[in-house]
Parts: sequence; C-alpha cells; structure tokens
Amino acid sequence: MNQGRGLLDKHSGYCPCSQPIIEVIHHAMPVAAKQRSPGQLPVPDAPPSPPREPNFFRRIEHFWERVTEGLELEELWAQFKQEARSGYQLYSREVQAPESRRTPRDWFHLVGQFFWSIIMKLSPAKRVLLLIGLAMISMTTIEIGNSGTQIRHDFQFWGALIFLLLLVLEIADRVTMKRDLQIAREIQMWLVPDAPPTLPGLDVAFTTRPANTVAGDYYDIFLRDGSNPGKVLMAVADVAGKSVPAALLMATFQASLRTLSAIPSSMPELAAGLNKYACENSRGGVRFTTAFLAEYDPLTRDLAYTNAGHNAPILRRASGALTHLDAGGLPLGIRQPTAYQAASERLAPGDMLLIFTDGVIEAANEHGQEYGEERLRTLLQAGGGLTASAFLQQLMRDLDTFTGAASQHDDITCMVLRVVETRSTPAAEAVTAKT
Repeated sequence: MNQGRGLLDKHSGYCPCSQPIIEVIHHAMPVAAKQRSPGQLPVPDAPPSPPREPNFFRRIEHFWERVTEGLELEELWAQFKQEARSGYQLYSREVQAPESRRTPRDWFHLVGQFFWSIIMKLSPAKRVLLLIGLAMISMTTIEIGNSGTQIRHDFQFWGALIFLLLLVLEIADRVTMKRDLQIAREIQMWLVPDAPPTLPGLDVAFTTRPANTVAGDYYDIFLRDGSNPGKVLMAVADVAGKSVPAALLMATFQASLRTLSAIPSSMPELAAGLNKYACENSRGGVRFTTAFLAEYDPLTRDLAYTNAGHNAPILRRASGALTHLDAGGLPLGIRQPTAYQAASERLAPGDMLLIFTDGVIEAANEHGQEYGEERLRTLLQAGGGLTASAFLQQLMRDLDTFTGAASQHDDITCMVLRVVETRSTPAAEAVTAKT
C-alpha cells in the first residue's frame, strides 16, 4: 500500500515531505495575498506613512526637559538656593558687614565692597566690558537730529548685548576649567580603590563625596605583601582644605603611604615616616593631614592602629558596646619629629568598625545644625545586624535626609569594616601560606 501511495504521489505531483514547506510559505504570505481570488493580480502593500512632526506643545515640552534635565520645580528651586548660598558665601568673605545702627553711608560702602568683590574676579578686559555695559544700561534712549531727520540710539539694547557677551565668555572659561578639573578627578580616582577588595574575614565598604570636583580625602585598604605578609593595611586621611591644593597633597600622601608600607614597620613607625614627608610639604604646618592607620591580622583578628589627629573611628562590638579608637598623636605635618602611640583591639565576628572624616559629623542643614557624632553613634548602634554595604547606604541616606538642600561644605568619606566568620576560601589559604 505504501508503494501504491508513493506511485500516486509521483504521478499527481504531490510529495508528503513538501507539506511543511508549503505551510511555512502559507504563513509567511501577506493576508491580502491569501484572500485574493484566483487569477487576481497581487495588490502591492501601501507605502509606510511618513513620521508625524511633533506639534508645537511637544516641542516646548522637549525643550523644557532638555533645559531642566528632567528636574521638578521643587528640585530646581532647591538647586538655585544652594548655588545662591554658595555664591553669597564666596563674595561675603571679602566684605565686612556693618554693625547694627550704622548710617546709610556705611551701607553704601557695603554695596561698594560687594561690587569690587565681584569685579576683581574678572580679567581686566572683562572688567572694562562690564563697566561699559553698566554705563549703557543706565543710559536712556537718545534721539539726535532735527525735526526732519532723527537718529535713535538705544544704549540699553547694546548694554544687554555686552552682558550677553560677558556671559558667553564666562561660560567658556567655566567649561574649560570644569573639563580640566574633571580630568584631575579621574586621575585622583586612580589613586584610591574603585571597589572593595576581597579579604578573608572582612566585609568592606567605602564611599567618598567631594565638596568640589576634586577632594582632599583619601582612603585605601590592601594587603601588605612586601613587609608584613598576610596583614591588611587600612588608611583614611583628610588633608586640611579643599579642592586642588588639598588634592595635590592627597596624592603625595598616597605615594608616601604606598612606599613606606612596603618596608617592615609598626604603626607608630609608619606614622612617623608619613609625618616626615608631610612636614616637607605642609608650609610650616598650614597644610596638615589627619590620618587613621590600622593593620589587621586575619588569623588572630588583632587590629593595631594609630590615630594622627583624625576623628576617632567608632568600633561597635557584636554586643552593641561602642569604643572610640583615639590613641595616636598630632596630625601629620605639624611638627618634626613627633612620637605616635599605638593601641590594639581584638575583634570578633559581628564587630563593625566605622572610619570617617569630619565632613560627616560637620555636615549642616539649612538651619546651620550639624549632623553630629551622637546621631552617628545612634545609627551605628542600631545597624549592627546589617552588612557593611547596607549600613553605609543607610548612613548616606540618613545624611542626605538631614542636610536636605543645604550645600556640602566639606569632603565626606566613610569606610565600614565588618568582621565575619572566615571560610575556607582561596584568599584565606593564600594568607595562611604567606604567614
């Protein structure tokens, strides 16, 4: 019977193996082609309609989104207040405010101080343009000529154009400076770890927020392979000042720390060596550096540290007890030579260490109130069950909620270490082999 069916298929032009191909072609055919009657020519598909041009209101909406970058009106107002406050603080440093019950002449003198504080921050050529623009804006429209022919001079219009030209020139300078600072920021970020390292027995998290584009805070954590094998060195430092000068000194501190950490030394010896380098670049103690240095032994869980004038880190025990690590000496760069003391703490699983710079506790809200160490201690005591990363995120959220729209006036850096149970990992086996 199968042979007969094969002969029938052969004579009729039908082959069972062609059925799947026919079905695929049938499903791929356009609907119009499937429905046309036999002998009817195929109807070509209609050309796609051109995209509709956005209407006027959509263009206005797109323009507004591009200008505001999607910020709401409340966010724009908060940003304006923050920038206005920062600008006022910049100019008010050079202005002596009159005391109460001063004469109008004193207030006129105050306005003059503000004027010179602003104009002296421009180049001489831009100062001349600014004065010409102010003079033209203060002039009224003048008509010259007799009754038959009159020429109208609108000096206010030309004064506004001069101000627009000054704005364009200042924006160009600002963009150039911001680009250079951004490159400096990228170079600075090469000097610090971009992600927490994998260390045996430690859960590590850190973050930093510069007050300006570049910062004077420094943090690092790494294995001392060359000098003290298997031990973890951690450091958090804060250079006095902000912006570019502090960032340059931070780079010298990083180079000194990496160089001296390769030499076998204790914490007091390491701090003394860093102090020697810092005194050579501190301009007589003006540009000093506070630092917290610690060395952790994963095998014994001993933490040896010295505090060079830095904010005392807070150690939260698994039981909830808090301890400040403040043994040390003067900030680096104050006096040479300087002796530094050291102390040691035996850590246990569940203990958490918070190292921070003064930008955390001195962060102020719009009313001038500081975040304070007491609030930090309360948050740390309540977050003992969190991981290092989770606690750090909670701390940053609480700090943002407290400060609100107030401008950040100092660099913020935090490092959180949590002791965990050591598991048999390649990293732990490598530490054991080195020791």
